[in-house]
Amino acid sequence: MAARATLHCLTGCAIGEVLGMVIGTAAGLHNAATVPLAIALAFVFGYALTMRGVLRAGLPVRQALKVALAADTVSIAVMELIDNVVMVGVPGAMDAGLSQALFWLSLAFSLVLAFVLTTPVNRWMIGRGKGHAVVHAYH
Repeated sequence: MAARATLHCLTGCAIGEVLGMVIGTAAGLHNAATVPLAIALAFVFGYALTMRGVLRAGLPVRQALKVALAADTVSIAVMELIDNVVMVGVPGAMDAGLSQALFWLSLAFSLVLAFVLTTPVNRWMIGRGKGHAVVHAYH
């Protein structure tokens, strides 16, 4: 269950993270602008993906947002910490262009590592009725 929850969360995070990194890199933004952009978009897409399912279950928008915040905040935060530490930590990854393998391989590696390291966090939270356990009532 934790791996599925992490994969679900990673899907939204990855959309935002990749989009933020691509926009920042294509626009030639400094790392100090690209990283916060990627983080912000990861949270937006991560929450949106969860809210989509919760809204389909019939919850009003305000309540769906509360569920998404409770379900995803810790998971997204851990993933984003890992993603961005890897991207900033791999020499040249943030300066590589979109046509360079270093950029894409570093980004892919950061997402795989985020999945591996966030799954135990989600498992711990689900075991305590927190995180993605909150969403299961609406599936």
